[in-house]
Amino acid sequence: MIENKQVNKIYKMGEIDLRVIKDLNLRIDHGEFVAIVGPSGSGKSTVLNLIGCLDKPSDGKILIEGVDVTQLNTTDLANFRGKNIGFIFQSFNLIPVLNVYENIEYPLIMIQNLPKEQRHERIMQLLKEVDMLEQKDKFPDQLSGGQRQRVAIARALVTKPKIVFADEPTANLDTKTSNQIITLMRNIQKEFNTTFIFATHDEKIVTAVDRIITLVDGVITSDKRIQS
Repeated sequence: MIENKQVNKIYKMGEIDLRVIKDLNLRIDHGEFVAIVGPSGSGKSTVLNLIGCLDKPSDGKILIEGVDVTQLNTTDLANFRGKNIGFIFQSFNLIPVLNVYENIEYPLIMIQNLPKEQRHERIMQLLKEVDMLEQKDKFPDQLSGGQRQRVAIARALVTKPKIVFADEPTANLDTKTSNQIITLMRNIQKEFNTTFIFATHDEKIVTAVDRIITLVDGVITSDKRIQS
């Protein structure tokens, strides 16, 4: 599903070239539940942004579903991302002036422009999946951190993406809520064969995944599959 070939990312720091990702070769298949781990500054979020089509590499190829996304222009890349990829962030990134239902609906209007009846059916199904039906008319500032993350998960899934990228999705949550969120994502992965890729420090996520990729100074130092 995802293949990175000799991917590099270089940032200009004045006259200095800072190479944060170095010759990355990585393959991730359909339905995998993967954690990218490593110390702060190791390049985890950069890798997530690159393979999530939020950023482009300085050189190398990134193939998703056989498409070389490094060759797509900005418009085509945005369309590809909207149809294939969902994102979950540690800060939730919900729109404060929209209620729960409207936050989940937003990508369907902006990206897929589904008819209202189809939008409603899909949103109500996801609200039930994430146990937020009773909160559908509330606004983000009326929700707990765990509830906000459930809404963010529903929003990420509403376009039926093949891949979900999650950048420290449990960082702002307590232990009990974190475990509930991880279980929810695992259940969704099993039910829909959605690929989940996490960038995380959270040991709770690390112990829940099927594969752990360790990144140090922009280089993969370990790629370990966990036997279930």
